[in-house]
Amino acid sequence: MGNGFNIRVYGIWIQDGHLLVNEEIIKGNKVIKFPGGGLQVGEGTMDCLKREWMEELGLEITVLEHFYTTDFYQPSAYDDSQVISIYYFVSADENAVIVNQMPNEKTYRVALAAVSADTFTLPIDKIAGSMLAKRYAANKL
Repeated sequence: MGNGFNIRVYGIWIQDGHLLVNEEIIKGNKVIKFPGGGLQVGEGTMDCLKREWMEELGLEITVLEHFYTTDFYQPSAYDDSQVISIYYFVSADENAVIVNQMPNEKTYRVALAAVSADTFTLPIDKIAGSMLAKRYAANKL
């Protein structure tokens, strides 16, 4: 069954009708995803998310509420593990200047009205993006 689990934790920050996304190059491919990253041994999911946002964006965040956890089998495209992604709504100082501190990455906002599964590259992010779009269309965000 592979080499265990690869647990990823991502933040959904909506501000002024826009969603924050990351663009990265992974194994030579452009990937658009939610900001966040991998859970380390001994770390809780919320602590992981706070650490990832601080490392990548220099932002202190408040984790608000759980949005979605992978509920199906998703093999990793990069190794022999199973990916489990956990998404939380987050907030941060609305006046914060966002500077992605990682090489070959950029962070920007996308109008929430334009967000769909197609906004994202990774399979689980596509599901979360579709769920966000449905909530937005139903005025539940």
